[in-house]
Amino acid sequence: QVQLVESGGGSVQAGDSLRLSCAASGRTLSTLGIGWFRQAPGKEREFVTAVSWNGGNTRYAESVKDRFTISRDTAKNTVYLQMNSLKPEDTAVYYCAAPKAIYALLGIPTADAKQYDRWGQGTQVTVSS
Repeated sequence: QVQLVESGGGSVQAGDSLRLSCAASGRTLSTLGIGWFRQAPGKEREFVTAVSWNGGNTRYAESVKDRFTISRDTAKNTVYLQMNSLKPEDTAVYYCAAPKAIYALLGIPTADAKQYDRWGQGTQVTVSS
């Protein structure tokens, strides 16, 4: 019952920052937890970060830890991914996703993409060296 739409991507130079947005409609249990994933050209989809506000838990991939931060604006029903110190290897299509309801209920910020059943359309991030 949740629809997700990403925005905020673009082309930047190494060292720059971007803030991605994930706007959610349909306030169900799925909105209690959100994950961010990315897929670079010719590579597999990979986990970036996830949060469960129900349990107050967050999880970050080692490749983005200390550079990326996930947050939300409850009034606008939007989740943000602040990306600082961007590197060329961050170039990818970024997706936000909502997990299966059980994970929201348990407060688990799962990194397993197979446990997410609602996905946004993706937004392109390109970082030039």
